[in-house]
Amino acid sequence: MTRETTPASSRARGLRGPVLMRQNAPQDSTTDQRLLDHCADADWLHTDPWRVLRIQSEFVEGFGALAELPPAVTVFGSARTAPDHPYYALGRELGAKLAEAGYAVITGGGPGLMEATNRGCSDAEGLSVGLGIELPHEQHLNEWVDLGLNFRYFFVRKTMLFKYTQAFVCLPGGFGTLDELFEALVLTQTGKITNYPIVLIGTEFWAPLKQWMLDRVIEEGFIDEDDVDRFIITDDIDTAVRHITCAHGEPGEPSAPQA
Repeated sequence: MTRETTPASSRARGLRGPVLMRQNAPQDSTTDQRLLDHCADADWLHTDPWRVLRIQSEFVEGFGALAELPPAVTVFGSARTAPDHPYYALGRELGAKLAEAGYAVITGGGPGLMEATNRGCSDAEGLSVGLGIELPHEQHLNEWVDLGLNFRYFFVRKTMLFKYTQAFVCLPGGFGTLDELFEALVLTQTGKITNYPIVLIGTEFWAPLKQWMLDRVIEEGFIDEDDVDRFIITDDIDTAVRHITCAHGEPGEPSAPQA
């Protein structure tokens, strides 16, 4: 049995940059030719390899802007809450008391309860951070943001919301807030993040969710009984802030020992 020393013409190989490809026909053009062609279209801007660079640039910008952030708390909550709603007042009180406790406040930078928390923090002369996201309907960073970034990609934004915080607080909210809450719970459950207090503010709103976990999710064996101890529910802002400071010590002090 003999072995061919060269591939058949139908399986000719060629290099496209560093990538070796089997090809049936020569390329119509080369990459640098397309780069220098003044008539070239912009379709390449929307291909996945180019998106990798755009994603990388968002990470670089986010890490650079937030790397020297002081101790901070990330607050999640609905974008749809009006300023005259009682939840909005809770958000302002929360932002102010976190700032008074020495924390910067990080939100998604949008309206509603994000705005309320940024506003309370700003009113208390704290550092108010907003990390926005590009959405189909236009949404700007709220006017009480001192340091703001706007992201194209949810997963990049979420990395920033989780990387630069010492605790998570959830005010009432919809799918986005629930997504962020359960992301925080999964990360703590799996040990990806440690010693991160999670506080849910609004007993009437959140208690049924905890009861469902107790009645169904634990009963079905999908989580352990102590998983519901990964968060507390309260209506009292002072209790929420105290829960956070007790976990870490006052901002600027050494963190409390982890179990």
